[in-house]
Amino acid sequence: MLPTILVILAYGFWISPDFKEIAAGVAIFLFGMLALEEGFKAFTGGTLEKILKKTTNKLWKSISFGVVSTSIMQSSSLVSVITISFLGAGLIGLSEGIGIIFGANLGTTTGAWLVAGFGLKVKISAYAMPMLVFGVIMIFQKSRHLKGIGYILTGLGFLFLGIHHMKEGFETFKSAIDLAEYAVAGYPGLFLFTLIGIFATVVMQSSHATLVLIITALAAQQISYENALALAIGANVGTTITAILGALSSNELGKRLAGAHLIFNVVTGLIAIAFIHQLLVAVDLISAYVGIAEADYTLKLAVFHTLFNLIGIVVMIPFTNHLVGFLERVIKSEPDKYAQPKYLNESALEFADAALEAMRMETARVYTMATDVIAKGLSLDKQKILSDAKLKTVIAQHARAIDYDIDDVYEHEIKRLCSAILDFTNKLSSADPVIARQISRIRMANQSILIALKDVKHLQKNMKRYIASDNPEISAEYNRLRQRIAKVIRRLEKIRASGETSVTSILSLDALKLTLEKNMGLLHERMNELIRGGKVSAEMAISLMNDSNYTYSIIHNLIQINHNYLKSEEGTETEAEHMIALNREEIGTVLADNRETAE
Repeated sequence: MLPTILVILAYGFWISPDFKEIAAGVAIFLFGMLALEEGFKAFTGGTLEKILKKTTNKLWKSISFGVVSTSIMQSSSLVSVITISFLGAGLIGLSEGIGIIFGANLGTTTGAWLVAGFGLKVKISAYAMPMLVFGVIMIFQKSRHLKGIGYILTGLGFLFLGIHHMKEGFETFKSAIDLAEYAVAGYPGLFLFTLIGIFATVVMQSSHATLVLIITALAAQQISYENALALAIGANVGTTITAILGALSSNELGKRLAGAHLIFNVVTGLIAIAFIHQLLVAVDLISAYVGIAEADYTLKLAVFHTLFNLIGIVVMIPFTNHLVGFLERVIKSEPDKYAQPKYLNESALEFADAALEAMRMETARVYTMATDVIAKGLSLDKQKILSDAKLKTVIAQHARAIDYDIDDVYEHEIKRLCSAILDFTNKLSSADPVIARQISRIRMANQSILIALKDVKHLQKNMKRYIASDNPEISAEYNRLRQRIAKVIRRLEKIRASGETSVTSILSLDALKLTLEKNMGLLHERMNELIRGGKVSAEMAISLMNDSNYTYSIIHNLIQINHNYLKSEEGTETEAEHMIALNREEIGTVLADNRETAE
C-alpha cells in the first residue's frame, strides 16, 4: 500500500501546488498528534494508574473517563492504546475497558466542535507560532514533566498550523479543481464516501485528522454536506485500526478490547447509515434550538458526529455484558503455560504504569508457583499449608517423602519466567528515580525467588532421607524445619491477602524476621544437646547444620520477596518506613535484649 500512496501523492504534488499545501497540512497535523501523545505519556508515571483504579470501577465511570481523557488528549487512538496496555497488564477489566472505548468515541467528537466552531473562524496560525517556540524550548529541559509540557505545546502548535494549511489549501484548490462536481447523491454516495472515510483514516491512523480534513473541505464547499456526513461515519469506523494494531502485541484481553472497539464502531456506523434521514432531521432541530445557522454545515457536521456516537453508546450499553461474553467465547484464553509469561507483552511497555503493573503481576504469579514448588520439595501439600489445619497435623499426614524433580521445574519454568521478567525490566529502564527504584525492587524479588528455590533443592536431598528416619530425634528436627518453612508461607499468604498498609505489612515482616532468628538460636542449642547426648551421629549433625542454614536462607528470601514486592507498589520509602524496617544487626540487638531481660 505504501508505494501506491507515495506515487499518488507525488502525482498530486506535480499537478497542483494547492494539493501540496493540503497534504503538507495533513502531515503537519499528524506530526502534531504524535508530539501531543508523547507529551501526555510523560504524565503517566503513577498518576494514570491511580486515576484508572478510582474512576473505572463502574460502567458510567469508565465511560466518563473515556470522554474526559479523549477530550483533553484529543486522540481516541491514544486512549485506546493506553486502555489496551492497562487491560493487558491487568489494571482494569474488560467491561471497564469497553466503557472507556465507548466514552473515547464520544470524547473524540469534541475535536470536531473545536475545529468547526473555533478553528475555521479564527486565524489559529497566529497561536501556533508562540506555542511552537515555547514548546521547543521546554523540550530541551532535563525535567521529565517540563519535556512533557513542551511536547504538548509543540503538538498543539503543529495541530493549529496543520489546520491552517489544510484550510488555505482547500480554499485555493477550488479555483483549479472543484471536488464538489464528483459528489454522489443517495445511498450509493453514502456507502462510497463511508468507504473513502474508512480508507483515509486507516492511512492516516487518526480519525481526528480525517475529521479536520472533512470539515476544512466542507467549509471550502469542496464536498457536499451529505458526503461529509458519510466521510465522518467512515472515519469513525476506520479509527479502530489503531486499536487493532495496538492489540496485536497484547494478550487475549487486549485483542478482546480491540474486537469490542471494532464491533461498537461498526454497529454505530450501520445505525447512522440506516437512520441517516431521521438523524438529519434531528440535527436540524438541535441546530435550530442551540442557535446554529441553517447554512453552517461545519457545525451541523459536529452535531451529527456527536449525535450518532451518543446513540451508539445508548444502544450498546444494555448489551455490554453480552458483548464481553461473546468476545470471551470467540477470543479464547491460551492455556496457562508456566514457562510462558502471562502478563508481559510489548503493548504494556508503551506506558510505565502498565509495564510496572505487568511485572508485579507476573512476579506475584511466579511467587505463587515458587511456593507450590517449595511445598512439593518439602513433600507437603500447599493447599493444606494454607488451610486452617494445625501445621503439626499437616506435617504428620505427610511423613513419607515424595519424589519431585525441583531441577526440572526450576530450569524449565521458574528460571525462564524470572529471566523474562528481568529482560522486561531492562526494556523499561527509566531515568525517573521513582520508576527505577520500583524496577530494582521487582528485580530483587525475582532474584530472591531463584535463591529460595536453589536452597530448597539442596535441602530436599537430606530431608527425603531423614523425615522418616528410624532415629526419632533427627526425624523430629527435619520435621521442625519443614514446619517452620510452612508456617512462614502461611503467614506471608495472610499478610498478602489482608490488604494491610505498607507500614503495617513491614511490621508483620519484621516480626517474622525476629521469629526466624530466635528459632535459629533455639535450633543450635538443641543441636548441641543432641550431639553431646549422642542422640544423633556426626554425619546427621553436619547435615542438620547445613540444612538449617538452607532453611534460614529459604525463609529469609521468602520474606525479602514480599518486602520488595510491597515496596515496588509504593515507589518511594517514607522516613517512617525506613525507621520501621529492621536490618540484621538490629534484629540481633532485639534478641540479645530479650535474652538479658529473661535472665
